[in-house]
Order: sequence, then C-alpha cells, then structure tokens
Amino acid sequence: MIFNRTPAKKKAKELAKYLRTERPDYAYLKRVFQHLRDELEIEVSKASKRLPYVPTEDEIKRYYHVVWQAKN
Repeated sequence: MIFNRTPAKKKAKELAKYLRTERPDYAYLKRVFQHLRDELEIEVSKASKRLPYVPTEDEIKRYYHVVWQAKN
C-alpha cells in the first residue's frame, strides 16, 4: 500500500504555525501528541528489553590472553 504523505518536515512547519500562539513547552507538546495518538488510534510499539550479553569468565580470560600476546 502506497501512501501519498506530506513530508514530515513540511508537516512540522504547518503544525508549528498553528501551535506557535500557544507558546508550547516540551511537556505541553508531549501531551498534545499523546492525545493525537489516541485520536488516530496509533499504538506506540515498545522495544523488548533484553539484558546485555555478559561474557563468561573463560571468555574474558581468553580475551585478555589474546590482548596480552598481541602487545600492540
């Protein structure tokens, strides 16, 4: 499906013209866009929170051994 959308930068300029009289701050704009997402029924996807990889003690030892052997 192909959408014929206004470029985001152009749409932002249009919205800025409209909102400028409100003298918005970050918190106000955040709330406006939260309500806009509700009105348009847009769900915010959340990235899964994965723990970082932690190397084993043996892997760490091998790493330092290779670094020590390289001496550069």
